[in-house]
Amino acid sequence: MTSAGASQRYTLYGTAACHLCELAEALLQAECRANARIAFEKVDISVSEDLFQRYGVRIPVLQDPAGRELGWPFSAAELRAFVG
Repeated sequence: MTSAGASQRYTLYGTAACHLCELAEALLQAECRANARIAFEKVDISVSEDLFQRYGVRIPVLQDPAGRELGWPFSAAELRAFVG
């Protein structure tokens, strides 16, 4: 989900067939609707051996523009604090 006015772009690592990734994406979409300064892009780790090795058993993982990561499970409140 991108937003033209967003000043911070996050990356959500996951796969297409990941139920937990869908839950994380739903939380993130809700946060983006409430906070116009953030946006995110989804990255499917199955298309890259490096990403699969790094995130394979940890997805979904949200990465901020500075490289900090928030791993699942996280609540809406934890997500809000992370994107602060």
